[in-house]
Amino acid sequence: MKPLHRHVVNTSRKVLCTAALAASLTTAAVVTNTPVAGAGEAEPTPDSPQATDRGDARLDLPGQLADPVVPPAAGTGGNPAEGSSAIPATALDAYKRSEVAVAAALPKCKLPWTLVAAIGRVESVHASGYGLKSDGTTEKPIRGPRLDGNGFAKILDTDKGEFDGDTEYDRAFGPLQFIPSTWATWKADGNGDGKRDANNIYDASLGAGLYLCSGGKDLSLPADLDKAILGYNSSREYVNSVLGYMRQYQQDGTAGIPNPPVGNYPTPPTPTIPTPRVPTPQPPATRPNNPTNPSNPGNQTPKPTPEPSKPTPTPEPSKPTPAPATLAKLERVGEAKLEAEAGSLFAEGARFKAVLSDGKPAVGQAVVVAVEQDTTGGTGFVFGSEASVVVRTDAQGIATTPRLKAGPKAGTFTLRATAYDAKNQLTVAVDGRTTEKPAEKPVEITGTKTVKVAAGAPVTGLQYLVARGGKPVEGAELTAALVEKTAGGAWTPVDAKTAKGPWFQGATAEEKLFTKALRTGADGKTTLPALLTADVPAGTYHLRLLMADKTELIVTIEITAPAPAAPAAPAAPKA
Repeated sequence: MKPLHRHVVNTSRKVLCTAALAASLTTAAVVTNTPVAGAGEAEPTPDSPQATDRGDARLDLPGQLADPVVPPAAGTGGNPAEGSSAIPATALDAYKRSEVAVAAALPKCKLPWTLVAAIGRVESVHASGYGLKSDGTTEKPIRGPRLDGNGFAKILDTDKGEFDGDTEYDRAFGPLQFIPSTWATWKADGNGDGKRDANNIYDASLGAGLYLCSGGKDLSLPADLDKAILGYNSSREYVNSVLGYMRQYQQDGTAGIPNPPVGNYPTPPTPTIPTPRVPTPQPPATRPNNPTNPSNPGNQTPKPTPEPSKPTPTPEPSKPTPAPATLAKLERVGEAKLEAEAGSLFAEGARFKAVLSDGKPAVGQAVVVAVEQDTTGGTGFVFGSEASVVVRTDAQGIATTPRLKAGPKAGTFTLRATAYDAKNQLTVAVDGRTTEKPAEKPVEITGTKTVKVAAGAPVTGLQYLVARGGKPVEGAELTAALVEKTAGGAWTPVDAKTAKGPWFQGATAEEKLFTKALRTGADGKTTLPALLTADVPAGTYHLRLLMADKTELIVTIEITAPAPAAPAAPAAPKA
């Protein structure tokens, strides 16, 4: 085994740094639709083509891209080993999706996304310098050296150049550097676009996760983790580099940054393979008969006539062992429209049923449900900000998602449910819609608008209803205040120190309040406390009922002078 390129050998320094490619990560959806292919097949070993010495895809990268150094984060004192490790946003999203998808399909494996990220770092610096796009593809192809035995392993072409562009020898290709024969077995669709392309970092990350977990490994065990990495590249230096980056990402955290632009360096051309010459077929040579014994060609020794053997009794046919049931069907339960008003909750969680090939429900089946193609500004599940969730089926094979919360604006989205086992992947897509929230009808305050009372008599029994579109509004808050008109015609509260008008009794009999806070009950009604008029001059006064939204009602209170006392009757004359 030849040592890897210098970029892997010198790990003591590079394990402490990763690509500094600028800025911030958008919300990382942990998982979307993540079909799985090939899980559970034969376990790769250090003798697998993937594990052979396949060179370094970064050989054609300038040094600053092949071995970037992270500038120190703010406040770290200039130490590049401190602070977060920068990973392009699309790559970071792809790595995290692979962890959740593999956890749902192979929960015993315990694949950490940081392991996939570490391999992506060592293999291609997270596709940096190749023009990583938001959909996971790259502007420039990522290809390792030709595996022609000249300095690296020798692997004759296995894919007719379909994956790596080379029809004579194989090359590792894509951000995770798959050997074509490895990808043919472990290819996966990590972004739900119906394609399985290792040149796409989403597909490659999921395929790498499944490959690392194959053979029933538990990657939380150091021995299995070591075995998995050796199965990807059988080099102790490679293992040390991957483990170093993985631990760095685990301990220091990571920061998503904008995808870097494509580099302006040339991509090595794929060699032109000459058409091989096909030799003219020759008839097979024949051996002449022995002229001395024409009846026995070739002096063959005659075979003795065998004695007849006793017939062997036919064994009774054994009952075939039935094949284990596999995932056969995934369907939505119910036909209710997936529709809600903007900003509101959907009526209930979506339900999906998984069925096995023997017709029985798939109990405990992992189902990945994700919101995709969302134009509503953020439809998601009520438990948090994530647009996806992994749920498991119950005893009837039914998986029920948490309720969805509609985005803030009208639009459409797709709710995609994906279930998979070791060999199958089934997907159901449901169209959803968020409608405009109807404009709210204005609030109205209704009740007595004019009241007349004699001076000295209290004003009582004033009750008011707050309603919206004819429906009572419970808990509506109002302020009742004595007001007067300004010269400009606006209503303004009276000066409590100088006011002469109806008033509410305060904490003591002497305390006069000209403002009172009110709240409606379950019936939308509120009743004013008694307004006192003792010592109030006759005249017209105004009480305003005002809500926070400026809805108001002006009540006119007319206080009349008390009626004059009737004259005393003349005294009767004395007899």
